[in-house]
Amino acid sequence: MTEFFRKRSANAKNDILSGITVSLAMIPEVVAFAFVAQIDPLMALSGAFIIGLITAIFGGRPGLISGAAGAVAVIFVSMIAEGHTKGMLLDTPIENMGFFYLMACVILMGIIQILAGVFKLGRFVRLIPHPVMMGFVNGLSIVIFMAQVKMFSHKSLQVSPEGVNEYVSTYMQGIELYTMIGLVLLTMGIMWGLPKVTKKLPAALTAIIVTTLIVVGFNMDVSTVGSYIIEGGGTGLKGEFPTPNIELWQNLPFNLDTLKFIALPAFLAASVGLIETLMTMNLVDEITDTRGNGNKECVAQGAGNIVSGLFGGTGGCGMIGQTVININAGGRGRLSGIMMAVTLLSFILFADKLIEMVPIAALIGVMFMMVIETFAWSSFRILKKIPMSDAIVLVTVSLVTVFVDLAIAVFVGVIISALVFSWENAKKIRARKRLSEDGKTKTYEIWGPLFFGSIQAFNEKFDIKNDPDHIEIDFVESRVSDHSALEAIFNIVNKYEAAGKTIKLKHLSEDSKILLYKASPKFREVIIEDVDDPRYHLAANPEAFPKGLSEYEF
Repeated sequence: MTEFFRKRSANAKNDILSGITVSLAMIPEVVAFAFVAQIDPLMALSGAFIIGLITAIFGGRPGLISGAAGAVAVIFVSMIAEGHTKGMLLDTPIENMGFFYLMACVILMGIIQILAGVFKLGRFVRLIPHPVMMGFVNGLSIVIFMAQVKMFSHKSLQVSPEGVNEYVSTYMQGIELYTMIGLVLLTMGIMWGLPKVTKKLPAALTAIIVTTLIVVGFNMDVSTVGSYIIEGGGTGLKGEFPTPNIELWQNLPFNLDTLKFIALPAFLAASVGLIETLMTMNLVDEITDTRGNGNKECVAQGAGNIVSGLFGGTGGCGMIGQTVININAGGRGRLSGIMMAVTLLSFILFADKLIEMVPIAALIGVMFMMVIETFAWSSFRILKKIPMSDAIVLVTVSLVTVFVDLAIAVFVGVIISALVFSWENAKKIRARKRLSEDGKTKTYEIWGPLFFGSIQAFNEKFDIKNDPDHIEIDFVESRVSDHSALEAIFNIVNKYEAAGKTIKLKHLSEDSKILLYKASPKFREVIIEDVDDPRYHLAANPEAFPKGLSEYEF
């Protein structure tokens, strides 16, 4: 027990300081995504606090930072707008009804994520190939970089002729732009140079403090957290402690129509949130050389979103940018995530005026350094060294992440990788043929995996018309992998028997034999059982066949 606390207290300082740093980097990111979804920034910040706190305490990956992420926020945009319209069409019109639909959608999103954890879907992240992981990291780094570039602008809220609120951006020019760039470079320079002088001071937090002191000390007219929030239609960072949203239960119609309306966005948000979270968890696993619990993280993410929805917050997930900042700043334990959430709440409750003075340039500089450190620069070096298929997957996932959506990018990458794997293995099926000394028996020794992709090549190995009357197919160097393979074996046996020839099958696994026996009793005469039959399992539930074959009736 003493050792347990000693290990955690040894890194407590790093966890606390990294948590404070991440909370500062979290604010503009969350506020920007709130503008995208056209919701109150405080609603997004409350969600970031709740989700960040719950996942830090109960999640399966210490050091992973969660909050109100943009990948999830963009899914809600059209639903919120349509929800506002539906609210005004009710018998008793309700303004801003879309926000109540949003809260209900976030709650349903959380329920879906908890179910994903309960059914252990988190383990499937281990099936994601490394080129997909690299493409995901590169694509998301580019997305984060582009989001920071957009902050070199001023936003103004305008109302279109149709009555829709629109944010119009105007990029900075002249002295204002040069000052902004200079402060960004100053922040990046401090983060790069300080660790070479001393590692006792957290580079990112020190850079933010120094840049802020320069801006305040010289009374520089630059974009700050406060001005950024106000430009987006907010009133400032000042808020109250999150409480259960009673209006949700009073105004939202709880019926099948509401469920249909929020079901698809909730499912998409849950899927995107879990994919980004689990991929971020994988990245942290690689950086720290440890292993997180994906299923536990799914449940924690779901719980965080449910509570956030009940307390009037928006949905969220693991955030790769803030997580990398945390890890690079030395944050490794749950305390770093807890500190991030508590500090974020403290800013809202007590230190709003202080944090509003922080220049946006300082936070952009921190995010730029995070992008530089996160992007897999080695991918350029290895593109010509890895198989062409892997290179295509890496580039495709990166591009789809940038221009379409990260969830679709991961699915596309996994599908391409699976198809390439199937194609390559389909070409590995071989058959060595030999005749007995008397020429009456022909043996086919099958080599390579037999599955849906190699069935055609498998069937082409046999010469049913010209083969002798006695045939043996030996699977000692082959593995029967799926039902399609069993179907191919079943068909080849039928073809030989239809031609009036006898056929025997050797070295099939236990469950392959059981499934073939179930398909037809004649296989009891076709299959030769031997003590050296392979022991691998084809069935998904081999535990359903605990006894020897002789004890089963078919």
